[in-house]
Amino acid sequence: MDLQGQTFALEATQVREILDLVPVTEVPGSEPFVNGLVNVRGKVVPLADLRLKFGMEQAPDTIDTRIVVIEIDIDRVPTVIGIRADKVHEVTTLDASVLAEVPRIGTRWRQDYIRFIAKRGDDFIVVPDLARILAPGAAEPAADPSKPGATPPTTSHRKTATLALAGRPGEL
Repeated sequence: MDLQGQTFALEATQVREILDLVPVTEVPGSEPFVNGLVNVRGKVVPLADLRLKFGMEQAPDTIDTRIVVIEIDIDRVPTVIGIRADKVHEVTTLDASVLAEVPRIGTRWRQDYIRFIAKRGDDFIVVPDLARILAPGAAEPAADPSKPGATPPTTSHRKTATLALAGRPGEL
């Protein structure tokens, strides 16, 4: 997904569908990054704005704004969630050779929120760990891997990863 000019990718197996923007019902008192509900084929689905989880500012919707409907396991329960995206592009396969672990320094996002960083041409693609980001208690600070008992995030190793990519035109 394109979020404020940064390209993010989701595993294609998580993506159920991509929708044009639909009316959003705000939920007073909810977490700021999941503060609305949308109707997806007759089902009530929470709508998340990952920009807020990544410390970005909310932006007004545009003609390119989409909702990426995903299904992920949260606490071992299949959960359907809508993710607001500034723009959506294509499905592609990235070879494992372009997937890298998140550098321990030099990134502006919480390291435990990122599964991989992929290199494509001159651009970097961020593959977020949606289950971790959306899990209850995800607003709590990340565990410090240097402290006893802390477990650093792990990276899943694969030969290839099929990802639904979103980004700016010409990037992919």
